[in-house]
Amino acid sequence: MMTKREVYTFKIATSEDEHTQIYKLNYETFVEEIPQHERNGSRMLVDKFDKENTYFICQKGTEVVGMVASRSNRPFSLDLKLGNLDSFFPAGSHICELRLLAVKPKDRTGRVFTGLLKNFGENSADFDYAIISARNSQMRLYARLGFKPFGPSVGSDEAPYQPMFLDRKNFTQHWNNVRKAFSLRK
Repeated sequence: MMTKREVYTFKIATSEDEHTQIYKLNYETFVEEIPQHERNGSRMLVDKFDKENTYFICQKGTEVVGMVASRSNRPFSLDLKLGNLDSFFPAGSHICELRLLAVKPKDRTGRVFTGLLKNFGENSADFDYAIISARNSQMRLYARLGFKPFGPSVGSDEAPYQPMFLDRKNFTQHWNNVRKAFSLRK
């Protein structure tokens, strides 16, 4: 028996409706699932860097089922948690931070996560290093996509994170390998 394969679309969020769905997904993920923020009556969580973020989203039809935010303005959340972030990278490096990775539980497949990162990489040519706070339980997933750990663990006992980075060269090489693999299957 064949199962229907989900059709996902990856893009940069532009509409008010997409942003509203992002705030709801943030609430579901970072209030209800991962206890990082307080509950509120609106059931929406607007990021403190919302106006600076570029949101890369995954949609199924018009429903936002996954997202990750990117920003290049300092201070990053990891600046505040590590205190010496620049010491981990070569002087003059252009760093951007990926934050708020959230995917609805029913859509947590490698395709969604991989597509979000691919969309980010293809539309963000101006970084030497992309940094992220990876949930400790998800470090293997990030490592498969080329991220490398650095620095000490951050966060809380309820929500521990490991700082990780992906450099532009490895990112480009990884996606070239992915493209080759997919073109060989056709």
